[in-house]
Amino acid sequence: MTTTLTTPALTEPTAPTGRRNHARRLEALTAAAMASPAVVLLVVFLVVPILLAFGLAFTNAQLISPRPARFIGLDNFARLAEDTVFWASLRNTLYFAVVVVPVQAGCALVLALLVNGKIRGRNFFRTVYFVPVVTSMVVVSLLWRFMYQPDGLINRFLATLTLGHWETVDWLNNPSTAMPAIIAMSIWQGVGFHMVIWLAGLQTIPTELYEAAAIDGATGWNRFRYVTWPGLRATRTFILITITIATFSLFTQISVMTQGGPRDATTTVVFLAVRTGYEQHSTGYASAISLTFFVLVLAVSAVQRFFTREKS
Repeated sequence: MTTTLTTPALTEPTAPTGRRNHARRLEALTAAAMASPAVVLLVVFLVVPILLAFGLAFTNAQLISPRPARFIGLDNFARLAEDTVFWASLRNTLYFAVVVVPVQAGCALVLALLVNGKIRGRNFFRTVYFVPVVTSMVVVSLLWRFMYQPDGLINRFLATLTLGHWETVDWLNNPSTAMPAIIAMSIWQGVGFHMVIWLAGLQTIPTELYEAAAIDGATGWNRFRYVTWPGLRATRTFILITITIATFSLFTQISVMTQGGPRDATTTVVFLAVRTGYEQHSTGYASAISLTFFVLVLAVSAVQRFFTREKS
């Protein structure tokens, strides 16, 4: 009788345990099957090109050539160090980033503070500020290229504003105004996206902190300084890093509006890599430029993350 009483107690839990293990395996297989298309796409279009770029950077590969690629060591990087166009493109990229990162982040924060308040029509203004973000960059670049023409909207507006005393400027064909013109357009196009991120960060700050600050008699500036800004620590780190990466990868505006001119005044590192690889067919040298760009962005992001980290 003892055996018949204890045997069910020992054998009964095994069936639910087996069913749970089977359900977990089935769930894991289902998750793997659902994730596999995205993983395959990432491997084919991201991992493989990155590995190819690392390998081709040390060869003399040509895009169209009957001869096979040959390993040449660091010759591409030695050539890069003496390339004046590369150094000009690097200066242009840094110039674009140094201006756009703080200005775009600051303007986006101001807009987020404005639309975060309890004002009438705030949803309308949020939509209006975000419209340029959902518009294709190619379309925006074409539109602004027409606006920047000598007989375009901007020159006509300035002429009207100055009662005809404004001298027409060919914004995109002047080396001193081409990059500032692209900077202005890029800030206008991207500020809405970062406004939404700032807005999401603002809405995570507890209202009790503002109520306590108001009871203590804190002014608007002190509430921003001691409540809002510390509460946006994680948000501003994310925004600064994403804007920096986006500014370093500047390409579409240059390709559509100036093609790197005039006199390489708007050539950037990414545009130079694409032009070298596809127009000049020098795949190995273009890969060296891309690898250098990768290391540059990685270093800048690491430094930026170090200075914006949360200090204990």
